[in-house]
Amino acid sequence: MKILTFDIEEWYHLLDNPDTKTEHQWSNFDSRIRLGMDLIYDIFEKTKKSATFFVVGWMAEKHPEIIKEISDRGFEIGSHTHLHQLAYELDRKTFYHDVQKSIKTLEDCTGKKVSSFRAPGFSITENNKWAFEVLHELGITKDSSVFPAGRAHGGLPSYNFAIPSIIEYNGIKLKEFPINTHTILGKPFIFSGGGYFRLLPYELIKSFTKKSDYVMSYFHPRDFDSDQPIVPGLSLPRRFKSYVGIKNCKSKLEQWLSDFDFIDLNQADQSINWDQVPIVKL
Repeated sequence: MKILTFDIEEWYHLLDNPDTKTEHQWSNFDSRIRLGMDLIYDIFEKTKKSATFFVVGWMAEKHPEIIKEISDRGFEIGSHTHLHQLAYELDRKTFYHDVQKSIKTLEDCTGKKVSSFRAPGFSITENNKWAFEVLHELGITKDSSVFPAGRAHGGLPSYNFAIPSIIEYNGIKLKEFPINTHTILGKPFIFSGGGYFRLLPYELIKSFTKKSDYVMSYFHPRDFDSDQPIVPGLSLPRRFKSYVGIKNCKSKLEQWLSDFDFIDLNQADQSINWDQVPIVKL
């Protein structure tokens, strides 16, 4: 099972960057989402795949026609929060209201129910597992926020199943579609999205994919926009991770989608026997 997803946000929505953190600061930058979506639509024209789009609610406020177009084209839309903040930097009440606002904004924009979620930066960690309880309270049934390895924005290294599974937390249950890993020298290795995908040679990605029964991909419009400006305020390591491999990412993804069968999150959900997947008690 290979699942195709995109996180829909602006090119300057880079996490943990003081110069682009707040909604007020975002007003200093020009939008490139129309160009980004056109690049993504061109990929679909060439590969005829489906995908789930995790959308920042603020994007539906500023560009409702673009988000409605995604939905009108038949793609599932999930929440990527409203203001694209790291979940572990928010308290429970703030996180609740932010996700609640994103769901209402997206549903008002598309006229369709939102039941899927992904945290920015996969920022549900050991210290804010209560976020899963909040998602359940807000009617989310499918989550893709677990990064089962260490990373700069957190991750859940103790999550032992990099495959579809059921999260149990304080009496609630949630279907989880974590990021997949490939084991190298006994350690989990990520290859299926973002800077990992952009950095690695395609033949290595292809090899890892062939050996993986489950793949959860994740891409952003900025991953394909080779003419985007450099976001101010980035450290050198962060700048490298954010811009390496953009020039060839679109053609690399088109090749990947041509070489393998990908489906969206709803199709994956319907094809899984959830009575037989692992249960992870947090």
